[in-house]
Amino acid sequence: MTLAAATNEHLASISNVLIYSAMAVYTLAFFAYIAEWIFGSRSKVSRTAAALTHKGAAAARQAPAVTVQSKGGTAVLERPKVVTRSASGTRDVPDGPGAHGGDEQGDLYGRIAVSLTVLAFLVEAGGVLTRALSVQRAPWGNMYEFNITFSTVAVGVYLTLLALKKNARWMGLPLVTTVLLDLGLAVTVLYTASDQLVPALHSYWLWIHVSTAILCGAVFYVGAVGTLLYLFRDSYENKLANGGQPGRFATSVLERLPAAATLDKFSYRVNAAVFPLWTFTIIAGAIWAGDAWGRYWGWDPKETWSFITWVAYACYLHARATAGWKGRKAAYLALIAFGCWLFNYYGVNIFVTGKHSYAGV
Repeated sequence: MTLAAATNEHLASISNVLIYSAMAVYTLAFFAYIAEWIFGSRSKVSRTAAALTHKGAAAARQAPAVTVQSKGGTAVLERPKVVTRSASGTRDVPDGPGAHGGDEQGDLYGRIAVSLTVLAFLVEAGGVLTRALSVQRAPWGNMYEFNITFSTVAVGVYLTLLALKKNARWMGLPLVTTVLLDLGLAVTVLYTASDQLVPALHSYWLWIHVSTAILCGAVFYVGAVGTLLYLFRDSYENKLANGGQPGRFATSVLERLPAAATLDKFSYRVNAAVFPLWTFTIIAGAIWAGDAWGRYWGWDPKETWSFITWVAYACYLHARATAGWKGRKAAYLALIAFGCWLFNYYGVNIFVTGKHSYAGV
């Protein structure tokens, strides 16, 4: 049996149609998320939080007053407690109401956006599944397949957070925007016709090693979005606390996000949760390398950058757990670590030649 005969071209064609259909539905979801941000009213809750931040900082700069109470003849000194910084290094202010801004119309558009995202996710998952069935193997043998699977899993992580009733709808717009860019790149630059793999990739480790790498990348991406928004929100809170006046656009958008402390904690938790799985991914890859190439580690470019990514995230988690490196410094490390992951995938696969290059693009 030839490789061409082993490929079901009909299922491969259905997969392509489903991926393009998912892109169309994601586009509708994108506009619905935009409508949620536009038509959602600016929240009084977040403006009140900003005012509290400003007042708290001003109170902190003043010498606290001391009152004396008499209890049974004993003088008791009482100092007012002014909280201006949370444990994560950002101001202790309430979360914003989300993209809908606490408005009923904005909330309606947000619900429509989530519904469209669920539909697009199911259609894209169908495209990934039919791609796998067309060649009877794992659907991540090249960069095109990795891209469509990665974006599907990333959306799945987002929807899981929503199903767990986590406040994550603020992530919808950047997520869908990134997914559209990812799929656009996949179907144009990275597209590879459905085909069988070289013998070295015919292993059960393909299911284990690459699937965990995709899941880790999707969760790292979610953490990176939270980290990036944390930096913007933290700057916004700092400006308010120092008596500054942010621009109208920044105020309209950033006041609706969760507080900087919440975003910081969210990013740390998702990165910390998936880091052990990334460690397992590297170990699984080493075991597979031992079976396929007769050695567990050879500093191949993919292996090297996987290890660099591991070190970068280890530094971030250590820095985040160290009092002197919480907040913005740790956030910069998190973004550098995710940048290492991106280069490990795109840069190494496209620009660097190594033992992993036989998978093609």
